[in-house]
Amino acid sequence: MSDKNVLVIGGAGFIGLHVVSQLLDDGWNIRIFDNMVRGDRDRANELVKTGRVDVVDQDIRNGVSIMEAMRGYDYVIHLAADSINKSVADPATSFDINVVGTHNVVSAAAALGVKRVVYASSASVYGDPEKLPMHEDDRLNPLTPYCIGKRTGEDILGYYQRRSGLSWIALRFFNVYGEGQKTTAYYTSVINHFVNRLKNGDAPVIDGEGKQSMDFIHVTDIARAVVLSLTAEEADQAINVGTGIDTSVAELARILIDAVGVDVEPVFNPRDVLVSRRAADVERAQRVLGFVASVDVRSGMTRLVQNS
Repeated sequence: MSDKNVLVIGGAGFIGLHVVSQLLDDGWNIRIFDNMVRGDRDRANELVKTGRVDVVDQDIRNGVSIMEAMRGYDYVIHLAADSINKSVADPATSFDINVVGTHNVVSAAAALGVKRVVYASSASVYGDPEKLPMHEDDRLNPLTPYCIGKRTGEDILGYYQRRSGLSWIALRFFNVYGEGQKTTAYYTSVINHFVNRLKNGDAPVIDGEGKQSMDFIHVTDIARAVVLSLTAEEADQAINVGTGIDTSVAELARILIDAVGVDVEPVFNPRDVLVSRRAADVERAQRVLGFVASVDVRSGMTRLVQNS
């Protein structure tokens, strides 16, 4: 199909490269737009050899570059962002990237008549959930500049839908993990901490009783949800992308002990810990996208350990 052309902004990053791989499998022609601050330039350049990928090394804060790169592309996937940790340290840059940059992307898409924008939002827009599972219509309470920027991105999409008829889907990613992840990632640092200790023969150290939990979703499932969103019949809404299962830190430690294959027991560090739990309501993803997560936490973590 000649109209299977997609611009993947942030396409050289951890999630982006998995998305591009699935797009190639599905027959899309792809332009990667990435400033390479966190992207893998070598891997992106390797993909150019397929003949169906080209790379624009630029920043979403440059509105002219975005507009020029987007011309001729019918679909846009917007994955570019800073990190939660960096946003707290430098709110001004965070808002520049996640708000001004996202406005550049969305306004260009509306002006050029793009058929669909798929936006990487985050479960962090909910803040600390009042109940589980977390539903898309729950109250939003973003707590950091990153989270505020993600919610604002959804609002920007809604504005251009009302103003220009732009079609969009915002995917609220839960706790993404998998091969190729950065060791500094906010939601995966606990995984890396445990794995590094276990590979050295040391027991994982858990604060409190380890009851705090996350909805860990493998990056290949995330990529599949992104690709499905490009052509979903329903649009103009936020959709959770998670497994619907919350895995406690204590459970995670035992899964990783098994995956690494060491004979140790977790060490619990008695201290007061704010016990937060996260699990996605996945009904909308099933209904709108036909998406159900396929990688369970145990097999996904085992794959991660084997490939790290």
